[in-house]
Amino acid sequence: MFIDQARISVSAGAGGNGCKSFLGDRSGKIKKADGGDGGDGGDLIIESSKSIQTLLDFQYNRNFTAQRGAHGGSNNKTGKRGESFTILVPCGTIIKDDDTGLVLRDLVNHGDSVIIAKGGRGGKGNSRRRDNSPGMPGEHKRLILELKLIADVGIIGYPNAGKSTFISAVSSAKSKIADYPFTTKSPILGVVRRDDEALTFADMPGLIDGAHLGRGLGHTFLRHIERTSVLIHMVDVSGIERPDPYQDLLAIEKELELYSRELAKKKKIIVLSKIDQPDAEKNVKKIRSKIKKEVFPISSVTMKGVDDLLDHVFGLVYGKKS
Repeated sequence: MFIDQARISVSAGAGGNGCKSFLGDRSGKIKKADGGDGGDGGDLIIESSKSIQTLLDFQYNRNFTAQRGAHGGSNNKTGKRGESFTILVPCGTIIKDDDTGLVLRDLVNHGDSVIIAKGGRGGKGNSRRRDNSPGMPGEHKRLILELKLIADVGIIGYPNAGKSTFISAVSSAKSKIADYPFTTKSPILGVVRRDDEALTFADMPGLIDGAHLGRGLGHTFLRHIERTSVLIHMVDVSGIERPDPYQDLLAIEKELELYSRELAKKKKIIVLSKIDQPDAEKNVKKIRSKIKKEVFPISSVTMKGVDDLLDHVFGLVYGKKS
């Protein structure tokens, strides 16, 4: 199961209490105060790790707390600092404050980390000619964890446009394939290798009209393609399920623009899929006559045109093409 959003509560450790103690002589007469300070509470840290792939674990475990600092002791003994607690999340996780919606940190690379909740200060002992004080509470926050996949190439298009068949044909990814919409309900990553180079392709769930408003898989889908270097816009030209591929092309482009202008400007490659079907040729000609951009007709079944497409994709990502 792929989970790309979770809500959690985090609490840093409270500081230990300062000690109230007095050193006396043999007669019992008080000589001086000797209460030690409490230890600081442990911090709550969030760190990104390439060993974690989804936010699934946070559906079952939502509360995390760092260790409290130890209390101070007599003879000026300072309490031990509480141990910090580290939460591991996938690379590409955005941390938001659940109360304000503000983005607190974007953990993109392996090993990126942030102290998201600071441990409380330990209380002061009475050894400094003052009363002892209690430890301070650690910070507490409610957070939203939001995952944006990090892939070189995102494959977009209407449901059943041929995205799953394509990524299964060119990589080792196993994406469920069937003749009905929304077969892919979560992003699937596949690594495509050519010579000494490799790219990560993301097979995205199918887009529908109104996705920019959150319809269908909506925003869940769209946020995953924001980090890709290149988009493959795949259009089914078979004419079997969707009679007007050209209008499909325009509709998806409009959804991207309405969601984000930056996303609409991202490098896109138009791929016309299922050209092995009888009516595909006339639809390919129609699209070519209406747009000025280069298009790549392919069949993921016969593999016709796939090598030319991959050469172009690798050239764009690795800077060999403008």
